[in-house]
Amino acid sequence: MTHPLFGSHIPIVAILRGITPAEADDVFDALIEAGITLIEVPLNSPEPFVSIEKMIKRSAGRAKIGAGTVLTEDHVQAVKDVGGELIVSPNADPAVIRKTKALGMESYPGVFTPTEAFAALAAGADALKFFPAELIGTSGIKAMKAVLPKHVPVLAVGGANETNFGDYIQAGCAGFGIGSNIYKPGMTAADVGERARKLVAAFKAATGAA
Repeated sequence: MTHPLFGSHIPIVAILRGITPAEADDVFDALIEAGITLIEVPLNSPEPFVSIEKMIKRSAGRAKIGAGTVLTEDHVQAVKDVGGELIVSPNADPAVIRKTKALGMESYPGVFTPTEAFAALAAGADALKFFPAELIGTSGIKAMKAVLPKHVPVLAVGGANETNFGDYIQAGCAGFGIGSNIYKPGMTAADVGERARKLVAAFKAATGAA
């Protein structure tokens, strides 16, 4: 069973860093077919707002799409203007979080310490992204989960993959953000689809989902 925040979506966020508008439709189709319906286009990709808008138009409500590497309030507004629903950041900037919530979008800021985590929650974050997860480790995440509100979902990003989903889930993670293990510039849509299917299968195996 996934966290209520994710609804019927499998809680794997595809991080499409470097994707171009020309690739957006085919990669989107490959992800949807594989069962991944949470998608972020980092803003340090080529023409990210064009790619986001293309995917949203193609989605017709099948996916939740937004931006990653969102660092400013202006960028939050720009994502909203093209119809984005998710704002993902590598850091926990209270102004970015508050702007996200004021515009009715979901906020997934990156945190590394309890201080950052509680500051992000105080600003209104919907979920916390432990980043880079491989540096915090499962023991660090487990320790922080012990003091965080139990209803807040946390995602492991940076180092989480199909080989260790179970370890992170046992540590208290509700989901994952997957970057280069699902997409790197130069990959074909077929490559992305194959990787996405493996990730979905591994997540289902780790959670006991059918």
